[in-house]
Amino acid sequence: MTRPKITVVGAGNVGGTTAQRLAEKNLYDVVLLDIAQGVPQGKALDISQAGPVCGYSTQVVGTNGYAETAGSEIAVITSGMARKPGMSRDELLATNAKIVKSVVTELVSRSPNIILILVTNPLDAMVHVARAVSGLPKSKIIGMAGVLDSARMRTFIAQELNVPSTEVEAMVLGGHGDTMVPLPRYTTVKGKPVSELMSKDKLEAIVKRTRDGGAEIVGLLKTGSAFYAPSASAVAMVEAIHKDEKRVMPCAVLCEGEYGLKNVIVGVPTKIGRGGAEQIVEYELTSEERAALEVSANAVRELCITVDRLMA
Repeated sequence: MTRPKITVVGAGNVGGTTAQRLAEKNLYDVVLLDIAQGVPQGKALDISQAGPVCGYSTQVVGTNGYAETAGSEIAVITSGMARKPGMSRDELLATNAKIVKSVVTELVSRSPNIILILVTNPLDAMVHVARAVSGLPKSKIIGMAGVLDSARMRTFIAQELNVPSTEVEAMVLGGHGDTMVPLPRYTTVKGKPVSELMSKDKLEAIVKRTRDGGAEIVGLLKTGSAFYAPSASAVAMVEAIHKDEKRVMPCAVLCEGEYGLKNVIVGVPTKIGRGGAEQIVEYELTSEERAALEVSANAVRELCITVDRLMA
């Protein structure tokens, strides 16, 4: 049987590591695409040559064009620019929106049934752009943010309590950034509420560190940003779709009344399976949590209004 084809757009650190992780699953054919001549080809060759050592026989193709992406089941879009010194927020927004618009248009024209996983920042606005240009149903356009943010929160709690991070469950809602809404009430360690295991002050410090998780890594690296955990999070979403796992994962999707939010893309618990974002799962929220989610949604709305103006 032919293996499903997964395309990764962008061969930087996030894209290259995503392609590597997918190859190591030994379940897919992988296409790694980038505009930089030689870069996706070189990384694809390197990943392929690791196969005999690591025990996989994945076909990995590096390319600068879209012909090889035809018939892709899923695409992970990581392409875009990081903010450079002197670059305004609007300039970054406009640049990445144009990149995502072009990428999505090219992908959908060759793979009309594709499911798109967006990783490019600013994440929620890029999902908005992809929705506007793709013509795909909302279930097939998903933003990767909450899986990463939840993983960061789980890691910090595990380190504080000296327990395996795999025994910690957490849920983070809202936009990907300063307005994200971690839910300590739904955070457990082996089923036990985390509030019973640490002080309120320590938990609040972890929530703040989760919000600043990406910036903390940027500050340490000096040049560059996180890529190991983002790529792992994207691959977890690919796996949930391909294997029809029906996993509930926090993802950036279009809300149409859920949580009282209308026509806005924001991170919410989502059942992920073969159809993509199959269902938004509504947790019971306190009035304070609901208000925080509304603030986050409003920040995303403003960002989307700005990107629409810049793209007009």
